[in-house]
Amino acid sequence: MTVLQEPVQAAIWQALNHYAYRDAVFLAERLYAEVHSEEALFLLATCYYRSGKAYKAYRLLKGHSCTTPQCKYLLAKCCVDLSKLAEGEQILSGGVFNKQKSHDDIVTEFGDSACFTLSLLGHVYWYGLGMIYYKQEKFSLAEMHFQKALDINPQSSVLLCHIGVVQHALKKSEKALDTLNKAIVIDPKNPLCKFHRASVLFANEKYKSALQELEELKQIVPKESLVYFLIGKVYKKLGQTHLALMNFSWAMDLDPKGANNQIKEAIDKRYLPDDEEPITQEEQIMGTDESQESSMTDADDTQLHAAESDEF
Repeated sequence: MTVLQEPVQAAIWQALNHYAYRDAVFLAERLYAEVHSEEALFLLATCYYRSGKAYKAYRLLKGHSCTTPQCKYLLAKCCVDLSKLAEGEQILSGGVFNKQKSHDDIVTEFGDSACFTLSLLGHVYWYGLGMIYYKQEKFSLAEMHFQKALDINPQSSVLLCHIGVVQHALKKSEKALDTLNKAIVIDPKNPLCKFHRASVLFANEKYKSALQELEELKQIVPKESLVYFLIGKVYKKLGQTHLALMNFSWAMDLDPKGANNQIKEAIDKRYLPDDEEPITQEEQIMGTDESQESSMTDADDTQLHAAESDEF
């Protein structure tokens, strides 16, 4: 099996990159059954996590001794997704550096690659803590930690996107737009950055600019329900009720099981003025009744976040 390990690993990553999660999980489970290494453990946990099974990845990693920064970081990500924020914070702040190799050990082991290794560890550490503080709505701390990660990786559009989001949460909307603009200059077709820029424009009542951004985004991720949901909200503010209802209908067609409902509630919380009521389920159902039947297929829930998944 040792001879076949590298081709199997390559096949697993190929499956993950093409969203073939069942194939990836199947291969990773077979690999881990034969090779009980931490690398195989990390790969299997990644397959579970990427296929939407964060709890299964969490149980797998918790049940084994995680010693590498990659495994600890993935375990912390699972904790964030499962609202185990204190545990995730402890894993990162108490584990990634303190129980790993010292600076001198890394230099000795990795030689010319030591600088990259240390940068990767620092990048993961600060980003992970930033995500935990964001989930806890400690936005000032989140911004500080994201900024430290950005200092290590200044060309990361995803980090700039996260900083822009927390800046908006801190009522620094113009600064948030500047930050998101920088992110899009680095990666013009990053769907996550464009979605948040459209959301901030919407919150600042720049409805036509928001609509233009969303129409561009629709060309990049044509099956993402959240895009149609936000387009509907823009048309509602512009007084074009029919177009608003039509887009709410399309959003429901693309997400019939309501998988993105929590995200939609978060959009309402983050980007709606305090005196405005969020879109109700009844209003979205009205859109289903009044608009033409959509022929779109179910959305891939990971489309907006695909740009983030492999960066760290």
